[in-house]
Formats: sequence, structure tokens, C-alpha cells
Amino acid sequence: ACRDSVLSNGSGMCAAGGSICIKRNAQSCGECIQVSETCGWCSDPDFLGEGEPKSARCDDLESLKKRQCGVDNIENPRGSVVVNRNNPVTIRKKDVAEKLKPEQITQIQPQKLTLTLRSGEPQTFELKFKRAEDYPIDLYYLMDLSFSMKDDLENVKNLGTDLMREMQEITSDFRIGFGSFVEKTVMPYISTTPARLINPCTGNQNCTSPFSYKNVLKLTNKGDEFNRLVSQQQISGNLDSPEGGFDAIMQVAVCEEQIGWRNVTRLLVFSTDAGFHFAGDGKLGGIVLPNDGKCHLENNMYTMSHYYDYPSIAHLVQKLSDHNIQTIFAVTEEFQPVYKELKNLIPKSAVGTLSSNSSNVIKLIIDAYNSLSSEVILENGRLPEGVSISYKSVCKNGVVGTGENGRKCSNISIGDEVSFQISIESTSCPANNKPEVITIKPLGFNEEVEVVLNFICDCECAANGEPNSEECDEGNGTFECGACKCNDGRIGRTCECSKDEVRTEDLDANCRKDNGTDICSNNGDCVCGTCECKKRENPAEIYSGKYCECDNFNCDRSNNQLCGGHGRCECRKCVCDANYTGSACDCSLENSTCLAKNGQICNGRGTCECGICKCTNLKFQGPTCEICPTCPGVCTEHKDCVQCRAFNAGEKKDTCEEDCNYFQLIKVNDRDKLPQPTDQSFPLTHCKERDANDCWFYYTYPVCLLSVCLGHLKCVISAPECPAGPDIIPIVVGVVAGIVLIGLALLLIWKLLMIIHDRREFAKFEKEKMNAKWDTGENPIYKSAVTTVVNPKYEGK
Repeated sequence: ACRDSVLSNGSGMCAAGGSICIKRNAQSCGECIQVSETCGWCSDPDFLGEGEPKSARCDDLESLKKRQCGVDNIENPRGSVVVNRNNPVTIRKKDVAEKLKPEQITQIQPQKLTLTLRSGEPQTFELKFKRAEDYPIDLYYLMDLSFSMKDDLENVKNLGTDLMREMQEITSDFRIGFGSFVEKTVMPYISTTPARLINPCTGNQNCTSPFSYKNVLKLTNKGDEFNRLVSQQQISGNLDSPEGGFDAIMQVAVCEEQIGWRNVTRLLVFSTDAGFHFAGDGKLGGIVLPNDGKCHLENNMYTMSHYYDYPSIAHLVQKLSDHNIQTIFAVTEEFQPVYKELKNLIPKSAVGTLSSNSSNVIKLIIDAYNSLSSEVILENGRLPEGVSISYKSVCKNGVVGTGENGRKCSNISIGDEVSFQISIESTSCPANNKPEVITIKPLGFNEEVEVVLNFICDCECAANGEPNSEECDEGNGTFECGACKCNDGRIGRTCECSKDEVRTEDLDANCRKDNGTDICSNNGDCVCGTCECKKRENPAEIYSGKYCECDNFNCDRSNNQLCGGHGRCECRKCVCDANYTGSACDCSLENSTCLAKNGQICNGRGTCECGICKCTNLKFQGPTCEICPTCPGVCTEHKDCVQCRAFNAGEKKDTCEEDCNYFQLIKVNDRDKLPQPTDQSFPLTHCKERDANDCWFYYTYPVCLLSVCLGHLKCVISAPECPAGPDIIPIVVGVVAGIVLIGLALLLIWKLLMIIHDRREFAKFEKEKMNAKWDTGENPIYKSAVTTVVNPKYEGK
């Protein structure tokens, strides 16, 4: 626990300074349980010792148990979650003959819970959402009827029946409505000349008078009615490029009855090819009153456009969310960037690219609806002060989201079920200590979860308190939870003093030990004649005693630990744990650390003091007096005595009886009959030594005390093992034979080398002979002996 300086960082209960429960100086059980979920209050009336303040009753649970507060006396109320309404989600099919009403369809579970919250203890519950098949849809088409939208109006005239046909694939319960907007009917947005108020268009164009917003068709399931009324609409005009669409959106959102919204999926399609005016732009026309966010439709026309400014984006977001309306912005390519930025500010909204003449509006609506309906985003209502909420989503295919991503799930198909882990935590009690109600709902859906929050602001034992109790100085307080809760103006553990009397000489005298000069030993304050000891920066360090003369941190230390880590400090003296003694509990009474390998305490050559060997034989050292750097080995040490006793030889032959009578000797016939270490109950050393004649003798030696090993009982073989002399003849024959064989081997090697050399020389000669070239021409100085003369007259006949 924190009081023992074992600090925890996981729960926030303890920090480097100790328990947060003690630091807060709680004066009642109610104050204590508000500090942290890990704090408890001991209601045992006899729990506190002398000098301990009332706040010492508040501590972490483990510390209270260690301070001998019974489990039944520890007040530690816990929060809870109770599900009040838990209707299962609806499984609805399109092909079923009997259709459910919208209010009979459930897509979110549970529907109502009651949470009991204790400060610092979050309560978690699971919320499930499942998209219902064939869920009803209301779609309101809000269109810009300024002059630039003339060709778009032609394509929208048949939208009702065409859209009805397409939406049949999604739902069998679909309704559609239509509204239009232009601009505020004041300068400089429109021309206010009489002629332009009748026909704002130039040239031969026939346009209708300008207006702010008109509800043309209330939501209906009659597509042909939509076509008929839209076909009767005419284009109007204005002067500036931005339009007054925000006025129209606000009226569509708040005028539920006039528009005909049901508690189903609500879609608002906003179609335009221009930007928008927003809050503040009304000043151009002299309009300064902020939009009031209320319905002002008379005969389906917005009548207060000249009186109220445009709504702000935040105001629109609030109203669209409050009325569960999902917005689809169908705008031309030119204004895509503007409306995409607007989409990021409006939850559950989408942007589609409208062709220049709105020919793709049906596909745009279907795609946008599929995108919106495949995503669920949770939002909660206003939270009471001191209450926080966190979300963790478990979406399709087990994808987990936390933080802001924990509020939403995407790519949800019809019939898919997702869940959310929602944690609600309170950090304090509300001022009025009354239940609070918050709502959690998926954006764009009419269903919501009601969460009732109850707060634990006091302990159960406080309900059994005794007002004006005799325990509290004759009725000056309420005795509750084992302590006095003083009335106003009274202080002290038992409310024994008035605040006006807390410093008098008579009362201070009761706080001086042995009539000394120090009040409460300078470690506390004298309150009503009783010492209340000071609290140190580390709450684990405590002053106590009637005069605060004791503490639990000024005891002797060992190894930089209070009481050596083997005791507790009480009134500046160490109270040692079992098997420890000394002023700092640094002397262990255990001798297991002194046992040598042979089982002796300190190897029989020292004493064990406080778990450490102190060697009496100065030749020996080490933790168990087993190391002797200047000592010969055991075998060498006893060699001469064993040799003289067993074979009447060696250096101690003449003094054998005097020097070597400290052990018993048993002879065995051969080495195999010597005792083995596994046959004995004490360590045994096997020795092998050589005498002056180079003969080996073997013996065993027990490494233990005389009393244990019966006088160092040694076993030795009856005769030494001496090596036999060498056989000369085989050695001589072997040497001669070796020399002969080596000579023959050398001759054979020489002969082999000569043959190889000759063959190489002969091969070289043959190669040179083959490569020789002989000159076959005549000798240049050779003269033939025959001379041939030709007759010049000879004609060859």
C-alpha cells in the first residue's frame, strides 16, 4: 500500500508523495469518496489513535485494512448500470404484407438506462445499432430558382415519378416534397424598382417575382403531384451571385408541421449553382437582427427574410442535428470546393456534382443516400458539469475505433449490426445533487437512448447519522460514519471547541509535553487543547502521539532503508519482523546464510553473527570460511600420515604415532572397494598421491567434524600401485627394425625420384626433336661442275 511506500501508477491512487486520499484532508465520508474511486472511509469509532486528525479515516482501501479497520467498517460505495428499457432491434422485410409504423421500428438497443456514478469510477455499457430493411424515407428537394438554373428546372419537372420509381428499390415507404428559394427581397440583393419587382429578368424573359423561400409541395407519396406543381414553377432573378439558401434550409428544418416531416429518415437535397450568404451578410441590406431559428411560414412563404439576418453555419448545424435531417448538396463543378468545406462542418451531409442541366440528379441522390446511410455517427446531448463520456466502436469485420473514431462506423449494409462501448465518468457531484438526463443518438436518425445519471455524493452510513449527538460534545454535531460532523462554528474531533476559542493559553497548556515550551512538540497545532499533528509532504510519513512526539520515519536505517526493510518504525523505534533484531533490524537470526557446502556452520572455523560468518581461524576467509589461499589441499595435507600409517614409509615414518593418531584407518584390497560419495551421509574426498618410489596410493578422506565422522575415518588400499620396469629386448629390436625400415623407405624414395627425373628429361628431348626445322636450300657458295651451253643458231629442229 502507499503507506509502505509501494507506489502505484496505474489507478492514480498513489503518486510519488503517497495516497491522494490522505492529501485531500477529507472531513467526512461524503468528501472522502469524492476524492477517488480507490478511497474508503473507516467508520469504526475507535479507529483513530492519539494525535491523528479526523481526515486520517480517509485512505486507500489496502492501507485501511493494514491499519486494522475491519472490512465491515470500510465505506466504499460503488456505481452501477441498470437497463430500464431494452427492446430488441426490429427485423423488417419489404415483402411482408403487414407494414410497421415508423414509431414501431427499433434500430438502436437499449433505449433507456440508469447509471449510478461515483466520482472517478467510469460506468460502461454497450449500445447496439442495426440498420433496418425497408426503413421509410422523407426527401425534400430544395432548389435554387435564380435565372442561372433555368435549364435545370426543366429536368426537375419529371423528378417526382422518376425518383419514386428508383427509391422503390430501397424502401416501399417514400415521400417527396419540393421547395424553392432565391434571395432576400431587399437591396442590394435584388432590384427594388417596381418593374423589377414584377419581372426581375431582362429582355423578353418572363420571370416570376423574387422571393426568399417558398414551400411548393408538402411531403407526399404522390409523384405525379410533384411533377404537376414543379412544372408550374417559374424562374426568378437577383442581382448578386451568392444566394439566400441558408434562410431556406433553416425554415425547412424548423417548420416540421408545414413541411410534413415524419420521424423517419429525413433527407434534404439542396440544389444550386452558386455560393451562399451567411450570418453577417444581412448588414449589406440593413438587417442586423440575428436569425431566431424559428418557423416563419405564412401561406408557405418565408415572411421574415427582410427582418432577420442569414443564419450562421453553426446555427444550421444545430437545427439540422436537432431535427435529424441529413443534407445532400447537389452543386455544380465550379462550387464543389466550397460545399465540400461546408460538408466538413455539417455532420451527416454529402456533396454531389450536379451536371450543368441537373440531368444526373437522380443518380446523385441515390449515391449520396447510400453513402450517408452506410455510416452511423453517435452524438450526445449536453453533459452536466463534471461529467465526461468516451466511445469505443466495434464495427463491421471487427474493426475497432477509439477516440473520435469511436463514435462512428462506416460501410454498414442493411442488416449489419455494430456495437459501441460507451463509458461515462463523473469527477464531482452536481451542486443540487439531483439526477441528470442525457441523450445519445445516431446522427440522422430519430431514435435515441435516454441515460439517467444518479450521483453518489455521500455514504450510506450518513443516512443513519445522529443529529446533535452526545458523542459530539453534547450535541454540537452530527455523529455519522464513526465521526462527528460539526455544526457551523464548531471544530475539533468531537466538535469540542468554538472557532472563537481555538487559541487560548489554558488550551495551549494541554498541548505541552511535561510542561515544556514546545506546543505539540513543534510537530502539530493545538486545536481546542488537543494536538492535531502536521501532515508532511509525503503522506506515508506520519506524526502521531498525544503531543505529536512520535513519527514513523526517524528510525535507524540500514542499506539506506528504514529499519533495514525488515521492520516498521513506531514512535522513532524499529519494531523488527520475526528472525530480525538490532536497532535497525539489520541483524538476521537465520543461520542458513552461514552454512558451508559440508553442512557445517561457517565450515567449523567461525561463528555466525547476524547471518554473516566471522572466521575464528585467520587462515580461512569467505562468506562461509571455506576459502584458504595459503592452505595445501586436503589430500596433500594428510598424505604423509596416511603413508606412514598404511605402509610405514614417508617423511613422518619416525613420528607417526605422535603426529598421525587423529584418524582411524581401514585398508581395502583394491580401488573399487573404496567408499563412494553417494554411499555416505557426509562429503567425501578421493585422494591419489605418489611416494618417493613413484608408486601411487589411493585413499578417501571425509570432510566433516570429528564427532560426526567418527574420528576422520579413512580408507586406503592395502598396497601402492607401482609401475612395472621396461622390457629391454623388445625395445632394442624395435629400434633396429625402425632404422632399417626408415633406410629402405629413403632408398625407395630416391629411386622413385630418379625415375621421375629421367622420364622428364627424355620427354623434353623428344619434344625438341619434333620441333626442329632443317634447311633444304642450296649452299650459296656451291658451284656445279657441269656447264651447259646453248647454240644460238639452234632452232629446235
